[in-house]
Amino acid sequence: MYSALPRPASFAPRGPLRGSVRVPGDKSISHRSLMLSALAIGESRVSGLLEGEDVLATAAAMRAMGASIERSGEGEWRIHGVGVGGLLQPQNALDMGNSGTSTRLLMGLVASHAISATFVGDASLSKRPMGRVIDPLSLTGAEFNASPGGRLPLMVRGICPAIPISYRLPVASAQVKSAVLLAGLNTPGITEVIEPVPTRDHSERMLAGFGAELSIETGAQGVRHIRLHGEAELKPQTIEVPGDPSSAAFPIVAALITPGSEVTVTHVGMNPTRTGIFKMLEAMGADLTYSNERVVGGEPVADITARHSALKGIEVPPDVAPSMIDEFPVFFVAASMAEGRMITSGLDELRVKESDRLALMAAGLTAIGATVDECEDGLIIDGSGGAPLPGGATIASALDHRIAMSFAVAGQNVREAVTVDDVSPIATSFPTFETMLAGLAVA
Repeated sequence: MYSALPRPASFAPRGPLRGSVRVPGDKSISHRSLMLSALAIGESRVSGLLEGEDVLATAAAMRAMGASIERSGEGEWRIHGVGVGGLLQPQNALDMGNSGTSTRLLMGLVASHAISATFVGDASLSKRPMGRVIDPLSLTGAEFNASPGGRLPLMVRGICPAIPISYRLPVASAQVKSAVLLAGLNTPGITEVIEPVPTRDHSERMLAGFGAELSIETGAQGVRHIRLHGEAELKPQTIEVPGDPSSAAFPIVAALITPGSEVTVTHVGMNPTRTGIFKMLEAMGADLTYSNERVVGGEPVADITARHSALKGIEVPPDVAPSMIDEFPVFFVAASMAEGRMITSGLDELRVKESDRLALMAAGLTAIGATVDECEDGLIIDGSGGAPLPGGATIASALDHRIAMSFAVAGQNVREAVTVDDVSPIATSFPTFETMLAGLAVA
């Protein structure tokens, strides 16, 4: 995992940003492609895999439970699976580093296998509550021994056969949905997840692609009923991972707030459950153009060109949150340089991510001269009207990669450099971020 020694870095304007970049592979799809390939019988091949530390933690965990996972080139991986029900007892604790996705989804996999696994993580991950996954998985018969507050270190004792459950999500969470469905793979009968508010659907798409028997019905008020027939036999696949829209948001917002900029991000995943960030930026007046639209491996993909724009503050509907929950930190940066007031609500989830992202973004933006009011479930931001913010502050990233990258983006339109106290966590999701940003600067 990344170095325990902080690595500070400063970011200041260097003129317009120009060029074309391809961001790393989608993190959500990368995690799931490794897990499901490891449960298929035969060899799966994955290209465009995100090789950040979060995904590598998933690869290491699946190896520890019996799968053969080898890197054959940049972003190219070969996986020989053990079959559903074939996971082996790991000999050591599974180190999840900073990855909440790895932890919660793997808890689901282990829950319906007759093995035990101990999950550990870094200081940031160890503060994150796992109760929302423990609760439904306990209904299957799995047992959990967690640290106080349902946190890591945490031990899961799986059970086989597990009990199929019907679980209604109390909060919108793709991770909880996915954990329950993954537990259902090795559970006899039908496992059902009832989803009142749609969340990213990568798990459903990929499970179906690997051959799992899955049905989805949408009822009144858009409530989704997802049913998975257990004791599945997964078939190996060839997967091309599209670019992560969460990562694409950083160069896109950087271009929108930096005068004279025009940046194209290629091969971006355009799954409708993930494009809230682009829709909200367009609602603010962002000049975004989509080209080369296509479908790759069942996922829609496009190239996105962003040009410097006169953004305006808007009120963001709370029901948009699930489709852009990871992008709010950099969205707040865009809001801080827009004209007028941005109002957000319904963002309680941001307080239990890698950090309390509402508190950190409010404090950081205020430190560089933005006008921000922190509410219980959102932020209210009065923008600069496109003018550079004063800057000149050192920002606490709190081991959160998206906080670090967001303030690097903010540094593109300030009067004095913004310093991030530790940029090393960026390696968890976007190892080439700093090189990319520097490469877009026009001398």
